[in-house]
Amino acid sequence: MEAGTVLEAPVQRCDVDKNLHISLGSVIGFMPREEVIAPWISGADRDISILSRVGKQTCFTVTSIHSDEKGTPVAVLSRRAVQEQAITYFFSHLRPGAVVTAKVTHLAAFGAFLDIGCGIIAMLPMEQISVSRISHPKDRFRVGQKILAVVRSIDPSQHRFTMTHKELLGTWLENASWFRPGETVSGIVRSVKEYGSFIELAPNLSGLADVREDLSPGESVSVYIKSIRPERMKIKLQLIEKLPGPVPLPPIQYQITDGCLDRWVYSPPNYEKQPVETVFIAPGP
Repeated sequence: MEAGTVLEAPVQRCDVDKNLHISLGSVIGFMPREEVIAPWISGADRDISILSRVGKQTCFTVTSIHSDEKGTPVAVLSRRAVQEQAITYFFSHLRPGAVVTAKVTHLAAFGAFLDIGCGIIAMLPMEQISVSRISHPKDRFRVGQKILAVVRSIDPSQHRFTMTHKELLGTWLENASWFRPGETVSGIVRSVKEYGSFIELAPNLSGLADVREDLSPGESVSVYIKSIRPERMKIKLQLIEKLPGPVPLPPIQYQITDGCLDRWVYSPPNYEKQPVETVFIAPGP
């Protein structure tokens, strides 16, 4: 309490008044409802944001200590104070392009919600998850999974962080270097068009196979690699057959794991069109 140390322990129960109870050994840990979450940080002041802490590791500081009617020490705890400390630190130290560790807390049709520390939630939009398009974030992540992400934008007035992820998965050349023309490999059908089907070979790399009417997005297939053309960012595939069984969650292979990015270019240097890139810091005058 005197040092203001941030501690962490699982919540044991939530009482009828929505206060949280945490075991601290011989000391009773008590977190009043108003100290569970800072609404102005998370945007959530609903009961579910308190109830959902039960059984989960929760960070806090000790704000005061007293004894109950039985003489047992009771420590009054505050998660809100830790969140306020954390967001002050983030605004002082993070900037667009910073690589951070995060935990997936929720998946929605439009993206993934990430805990970037102490319950500070950031949004990872669907289109920023990978270059290869997916139908739902569950095609990449699972709730509770620890991932890396990049700060895309910061809005201090709204206490909002928007993240991106695709830059960490490597450029077109880095992904294409894992494959050779003449190989037969497995892939995942991501979209079916009139002119062909896009097959994901890696989360940041897809190729185009010929039209086949019995394909559906999400199916696993084997494909023969006919050609790889960096100057056009094209991989031409021939579909061999559909593969049985459920499609496993593809493993995440990060090409970047730390640091701070200013600019990231996905397309090869000899690409015939405008570079495909992400700029995190606006150029100077």
